[in-house]
Amino acid sequence: MPKPRIPTHPGALLREDILPAMKLSVTAAARALGVSRQMLHKILAEMAPVTPEMAVRLGALVGDGPEVWSRMQAAHDVAKARIALADEIKRIRALRAA
Repeated sequence: MPKPRIPTHPGALLREDILPAMKLSVTAAARALGVSRQMLHKILAEMAPVTPEMAVRLGALVGDGPEVWSRMQAAHDVAKARIALADEIKRIRALRAA
């Protein structure tokens, strides 16, 4: 069975596509977002999630709204959890109405 694909972490999209297209360095992007360079670096390195607060900031910077960033992060997190909990989930029986 093929390994399930994990949706892209939003930090990867920022790192690979958005910042280069906007010609922004990490320092300039962090300044524009009003966050530390270290905080942004952790997201770009996929070591930290895009929080709701960061989603609002990114949505304002990119102009696409916070929901896009929140949905990307949620899809990534759910896929990772599904893989990590696969054995436990197999043991859970769905509830049925009486």
